[in-house]
Amino acid sequence: MKWIITVLLLLLGSPIQAQHRYWAADYDSLSQVLRRQPADTARVRTIRHMLDVVELTELRRRQQVLPLLDTLFALNARTQQLDDAPYRELQAGVRLWVGATRYPQALSALQQAVELFDAAGHPVPLLLIDLAPLYNAMHETAGRQAYFQRKLIQYRVERNVKNQAACYLVLGGTYRHRGDYNQAISCYLHAADLFRTFHRRLYANELMVAGTTYAEWGNDQKALHYLTQASGLNQQYTINGLQRFFGQQAVGKLYLQQGKLPEALRYADLLLETARLDPVDGTQFRAYALVLKSQVLLALRQPQAVLPLLTRAQQIADSLHMPVTGRPGEFALDATWARYYTARHNIAQADQHWRQAYEKATAANFQMLRPKYLQQIIRFQDAHGAAEATRLYARAYFNLMDTLNEAQGHNLVAQYEAERTEQAQNAQIVRLRQEKVVQAMRLRQRNQLLGVAAVAILLISGLGVAVYRQLQVNKQTLAQLRTTQHQLVQSEKWAFVGEVSAGIAHELQNPLNFMKRFAEVSTTMVDTMHNPGKKAGLEQEILVGLRQNLQEISQHGIRASAIIKDMLEHSRAGTGQREPIDLNELIREYLYLARQAPELREKTQAVIVETHLDPMLPPVSVVAPDMGRVLLNLFANALYAVVQRPPTAAYLPTLRVSTAIQSNTVEIRVQDNGVGMTPEVQAKVFQAFFTTKPPGEGTGLGLSLSSDIVKSHGGTMAVESGVGKGTEFIITLPVA
Repeated sequence: MKWIITVLLLLLGSPIQAQHRYWAADYDSLSQVLRRQPADTARVRTIRHMLDVVELTELRRRQQVLPLLDTLFALNARTQQLDDAPYRELQAGVRLWVGATRYPQALSALQQAVELFDAAGHPVPLLLIDLAPLYNAMHETAGRQAYFQRKLIQYRVERNVKNQAACYLVLGGTYRHRGDYNQAISCYLHAADLFRTFHRRLYANELMVAGTTYAEWGNDQKALHYLTQASGLNQQYTINGLQRFFGQQAVGKLYLQQGKLPEALRYADLLLETARLDPVDGTQFRAYALVLKSQVLLALRQPQAVLPLLTRAQQIADSLHMPVTGRPGEFALDATWARYYTARHNIAQADQHWRQAYEKATAANFQMLRPKYLQQIIRFQDAHGAAEATRLYARAYFNLMDTLNEAQGHNLVAQYEAERTEQAQNAQIVRLRQEKVVQAMRLRQRNQLLGVAAVAILLISGLGVAVYRQLQVNKQTLAQLRTTQHQLVQSEKWAFVGEVSAGIAHELQNPLNFMKRFAEVSTTMVDTMHNPGKKAGLEQEILVGLRQNLQEISQHGIRASAIIKDMLEHSRAGTGQREPIDLNELIREYLYLARQAPELREKTQAVIVETHLDPMLPPVSVVAPDMGRVLLNLFANALYAVVQRPPTAAYLPTLRVSTAIQSNTVEIRVQDNGVGMTPEVQAKVFQAFFTTKPPGEGTGLGLSLSSDIVKSHGGTMAVESGVGKGTEFIITLPVA
């Protein structure tokens, strides 16, 4: 009865309320619902719901998800209710993650799952958030930031609010660990505003994290404002577990920082009670609570009561292998031991624990904690007459602060550069519009000239026929030779012009389609702006979206101009500015573009895309747009080949892309299991204007141009194929 009422409320409530209920659903409660559902279609919907709300950071959840996915595949085989390709990538990633040894492979599989979910238009904010601990386990802070910044731009273009919120959440944590509090708080608050529309728990969580970050930055007033607001939301929405514990701990730390020791002690006792009532993470929470209470007692000058608390906390930390930073936040056990031994005048032990605390923070790359520990060590060493040690730690402290200040200064410059870039793009849009008007006028004039030329050609042809008839008796042989020569020249000339024009149209099709797509989205947004029932503030959001769409149209217009220039300079391909780039990122970008091509999008939804990209791949010096064109052409040809093969029950259309390092070269393999090629076709595949596609669908310029581009980079391009066995293209490029 309870779940029947819940379903009715979801059906009758507002869309925003329905979203809140959907994302607030409890995984274990949904498991009970699943066991009572007899219909396969309903079971598939419930499993999808469970996979949307599960948090894979917990090992027990990852172990539960694997059999759940097997059940989903079995049900879908009977109902054919969904495309299970994203879920198969999800299963591969989770299985690798459970092993806890193959983090790069697990991350790659889960990222591919995200790409497939994106292609299907299915938001997966919690899956995106789950990628962060994998990056952390690999110590890939820079890679984590680059990935989520790129995804954030994509989701802003697509107006995918849920995935945007997840990207801001992860980026906030990245900036916070680097000690860039300004950027971190901006990301947290932006994430909170977005989560507010669909996920109350994460909305309250981001306000709470923003408050704790303000406290670390030294703004107690702002910290208390956001922590109080988050605490009220936790109570209002009955949010328990880690989030409630983290909020209580943050308030207790803030009171301790402000010197309000009775209030801090009250919160420390409240934390111990919360830990006692938590059936899952209670032991870990107890260690954090014991450390906070020890800090408060030391501030109250009661060191005699601290030893049993820290001893118990140390036992828990040793048994659970707790790091200096975890999900409940900073675990300052060593620093608290150091303060205890200082209060007991045990200088040697205090010095040892201060060093251990700093070493652990450094090993974890916890930039926000290192300056604080260095300050404490400097004061400790100075107070006990260790002048040389004081100088060494002071030098390390100033170097670290210079690095952090330089990073924040760079961010300010980057913001200013972004504003300048935006202004330049707007000016370029105006210039392109003016050029478009001029080009339209020139096109009309050109058409008129072509009409006059056509009439003149007809008149000349008629005159030639008349002359030919008059001279046919005396000059029949010579006239036939001249006519044949004239016809051959004209035929070859117009055939070449037609082939080149078709080739240019073929290359321009992708950017023009994207320009058309963003223009259609902009039209829809303008219609929404004039809707009398629009939400407050929607007009501003629409204007922001329009500006982004216009920027995208401008970029693809620039790309179209570059394509025309490259086609006209075919013989000089590869003479652009080469720069060392991450080839894996370039492959992911153009693989995504190939799957989004309008002419293939519907047919390729069922295509399985497998990527095996070597994470240790060195940079390769290439002209990125040229090499991107090569990759886009190979991906599009492979997708075309697999959908041309007649479908059977046992045939799964598959595209595999892999990279590897071979001696001093990098190897790219693009393999499909499509129709394949005969030896005769394979011998001609790189010849200009040779194509096996129906008339109007291909010009044969793609692979010819691709081969020239690869050769201009000092690389090679080969093909292996067989009829009915598929095709594989192999590109080798020298390492940068």
